[in-house]
Amino acid sequence: MGAKKQKQITSCFGKRMREARNRLGMPQDRLGVLIGLDEGCSSARISRYETGVHEPPFDVAKKIARMLEVPVAYLFCEDDWMADMLLSLDALTVGERAQMSYRLSALLEAKDLPMVAEKRVGK
Repeated sequence: MGAKKQKQITSCFGKRMREARNRLGMPQDRLGVLIGLDEGCSSARISRYETGVHEPPFDVAKKIARMLEVPVAYLFCEDDWMADMLLSLDALTVGERAQMSYRLSALLEAKDLPMVAEKRVGK
């Protein structure tokens, strides 16, 4: 018998979720149980989220992000480069984020572009 075939992912959320789950080496059923799903249906539900058959409510998406150790915005980010930046920023300390915010502000100022969220650096 061959390897189990993975279902085609049709949603951005599902793609990011599977990537993050696989990075951690976490099975679907384990993730489901960690976010509070019944053990008997957890794997099927997570599979449906990953393939885009169902979209989780936002409060469930936040639980998934927390268990997968990623910012919830990462799960919804359609742009691969931006998603990578979100993961990189999430890995920084609050102080390092403040430094990045300062540098970005200086770069935008030099280009005469506004800094939208100057005061929101913390987590």
